Order: sequence, then structure tokens, then C-alpha cells
Amino acid sequence: MLPGGVGWNDILHEAIARVLDGSRPWPPDVPILAFLSGVMRSICNDHWRRARLEQRLLVSRDDPDQRSWPGDEADEEPDPERILAAAQKLANVYRLFEADPRALKIIAGMADGLTAREICKVHDMSELDYDTTRRRMRRTLLRHQQNWSK
Repeated sequence: MLPGGVGWNDILHEAIARVLDGSRPWPPDVPILAFLSGVMRSICNDHWRRARLEQRLLVSRDDPDQRSWPGDEADEEPDPERILAAAQKLANVYRLFEADPRALKIIAGMADGLTAREICKVHDMSELDYDTTRRRMRRTLLRHQQNWSK
């Protein structure tokens, strides 16, 4: 169940509607089930992203010191606590993937600001290997996200 009581039926109907109205064109070489599941995943991500944004805005509205809007400039110098927290989170990410050299290469490339194509070229990685590794990384991060707030 998504925020606002949106169920899987609603998401399936929305996915089909987007295909029929042409906003999500169906590539002829992709099986319909794989395509629809991708559209549904995208719709779910949009719902969760919107819910997180609304939650941040609600929290910010109650405390003027916490107000931030998309596009607001961040502080020039982060405080020491934020630097330490960021370093700890980054160490956690590296620890999660220490046994996965391909994931570490992707993380390093992303840290250097490289595009996916550039990462593949620099590390002699196929697009399929890159995509497979990114999916594996995403699943691992989602599986361990509850441990990050401690």
C-alpha cells in the first residue's frame, strides 16, 4: 500500500493508462509484463518521492528554522557533525560492498562525477554488467537502510 491508500490495482490501472495515452511508449522488443512492471515501479517511486517531499514540507512548516525549499542554497561550509555523519555513511556504503569490486568501481566513478558510460569505459565494463551491478547495489542499500539511522 502506498501513501494515500493507493493499492497495486490502482498502480496497474495507472500504468495501463500511461501506455494507452502514449506517455509511456512500449518498445516492441520488450515483453509486456516486464514493461508494465517497470512502469509500475516508476509510478511507485514517484508516489514515495512525493510523500517524502510532503513530509519534509510539513515538518519544515512547523519550525521556521527547519524551512528549506527545493532550490534553496545549502550552507557553504557544512558543520563538523555533518562531515562526520557523511563520512560514517560513506564508510558504511564501502563496508557493504567491500566484497564486490565491480560495485566499488561504480561507487568510485560516481564519486568522481563520471556518467554511467564513462564508468563502463574506464573500468572496461559492459552496459549489462553495469546495470546488473547497479540493481544489486540498490537492493543491498534498500535491505540495509534501516541500519543507517542509528
